[in-house]
Amino acid sequence: MVMQLHDVTFTYRNAKEQTIRRVSMALEKGEIVTILGQSGSGKSTVLRLIAGLEVPEQGEMVIEERTIFDAKTFIQPEKRGVGMVFQDYALFPHMTVAGNIKFGLKKMKRTERDERLASVIELVGLTGFEKRYPHELSGGQQQRVALARAMAPNPSILLFDEPFSNLDADLQVKIRDELRTILKKTGITSIFVTHDQADARAIADRVIVMEKGSIIKTGTPALILS
Repeated sequence: MVMQLHDVTFTYRNAKEQTIRRVSMALEKGEIVTILGQSGSGKSTVLRLIAGLEVPEQGEMVIEERTIFDAKTFIQPEKRGVGMVFQDYALFPHMTVAGNIKFGLKKMKRTERDERLASVIELVGLTGFEKRYPHELSGGQQQRVALARAMAPNPSILLFDEPFSNLDADLQVKIRDELRTILKKTGITSIFVTHDQADARAIADRVIVMEKGSIIKTGTPALILS
């Protein structure tokens, strides 16, 4: 298993009830999992907990057989081997495509950085765009830059928070297909959070349905979404 969560519980400050209630899940190497749920179901909070942006009250989280959280342990976000693609892409507007992608590679030697940049740029189909700035790119291209940046440090897991919601319908279909192809080619384990069943049907190997902070169903898209 690449990742395991066991009985993870979390409550936002000032919330009247638990946001996440004893959530457990396990992901296989190379698996693409979609967490599906309406607004307020807790799905995005699960991503934030895995990424280390929030701290659970209890439970255990393990990535690549290393405990990243339990009663005695909290591994900092940058040391978890987790990449994240945000809903608004969160690109740095003053940096070029190359600058954005290389941002998380500061500990690498320059030659390694350049090789990694060339590799992920080619993978996402943006060779020749290295010197452009985010405002010079379409929404779909910006998303690919965000994906390349998240993939560049070679994470164990990629997390996607509603990644298609800012794209028009035709582009959503195209980008979903491209993204699944890229993820299967690289074999990176991925979690997508979405409220849209079409996203889950198009991209997931397995769907986890959340409601009011709990997992209520899990299975293949054909089983869950039929």
